[in-house]
Order: sequence, then C-alpha cells, then structure tokens
Amino acid sequence: MISVGDATPVVLGIDPGTRVMGYALVKTGKNPVLLTMGTLGLEKIEDHPTRLYKIFERITQLIEGYQPTVLAIEAPFFGKNVKSMLMLGRAQGVAISAAVNKGLMVFEYSPRKIKQSVTGRGNASKEQVSALLSHLFSLDFEGEKLDATDALAVAMCHYFQTSRLPESKGNMGVGAKSAAKSKKTKGGWEAYLRQNPGKII
Repeated sequence: MISVGDATPVVLGIDPGTRVMGYALVKTGKNPVLLTMGTLGLEKIEDHPTRLYKIFERITQLIEGYQPTVLAIEAPFFGKNVKSMLMLGRAQGVAISAAVNKGLMVFEYSPRKIKQSVTGRGNASKEQVSALLSHLFSLDFEGEKLDATDALAVAMCHYFQTSRLPESKGNMGVGAKSAAKSKKTKGGWEAYLRQNPGKII
C-alpha cells in the first residue's frame, strides 16, 4: 500500500470478466512502479449477481487500500454473441460503478488501443504483451495469469496516453505509438472470445 502523504497519482487497471477479473495498480511518474497485480477468480460462484457483487467489493477494497485517482478499463467489445456481450458489459459496468462511487475518474480503452500503446502493434498477442511488460518492469511474470498482465497493460496504456513521453520511446524504452494508424484486425468478437476463453460464461 502507498503512504497517505504520497501525492504521486496511482492508476487502477482492470481487465473485466465474469469468471476472472484482472487488476493492476501502477504508481505513475517519470518511472512507473507496479504496486500490485493479480486476479479475482469467480468460477466457483454459480450465482451471477453474486459474482458482480464480488467484483464491486474487490475493486472497492483495492481503491481503499491503494488510493488510485484513475480507473483505466478495457472498453466494451461489440459482437454477435449477445449473451457474452451482456455478461461482459455487466462486469464492466460494476467495475466502473465501484470506481465512480469512490470518486475516481474513469477512462476506457479498446483492446486494440491497449495493445497498440504498449507494444506498438494493435494485433499483438496476449503473450507478447505480457513478455514486453515483464521486460519493462524487470519482473518475472511467469506463472502470472494473462488476465493480470492484461490489466497491467490497461494501466500502462493510460499512462502512455496521458504522459508527456515521446511517442516513439519512453523512459522505459517502450514504443508508445498509440496514435499510429494500422489495418483493422480481423476476427472481431469471435477472435476476442478465442483469446479470452475463461473471461465469460
């Protein structure tokens, strides 16, 4: 946890899901510091409303413990699977509600924007994103769930979008070319579900 007198802004990154929710807290500044990251497993809870309550409860705990001022969250992803979209949308909405309830500013970023900001490639794999973040923070993320590193990517996306670092290279040596235009990734919602099999029931 951070000290009360530390005025350095903290960003809470969330990778929402109704089965697994990833989270990461990053203290920003010239050299961002990873405070904590992890996942909230909800697979054993059969009741959907209870899952949503657990999401609200955990995010509230994280906010109270680390005092972030910003929530960065992956934006809703539109597709043909209405039920899956509804489930994911509920998880996102509960996360946003918990943040707003505690007075946080909320920023949403698309999956492509997040990958583009962190790796320079909007179609990078989740494994590639995790590997690059591991290099940036000089930490071994082996064994960490991709949901957690995805949440860290969301937080870092916000950092790159709002910092004054050059777009080509930041102080940590990452390509933050989030404004670069590239071809739209094929696959849409179906590709998202294939890459996130454990996110939604």
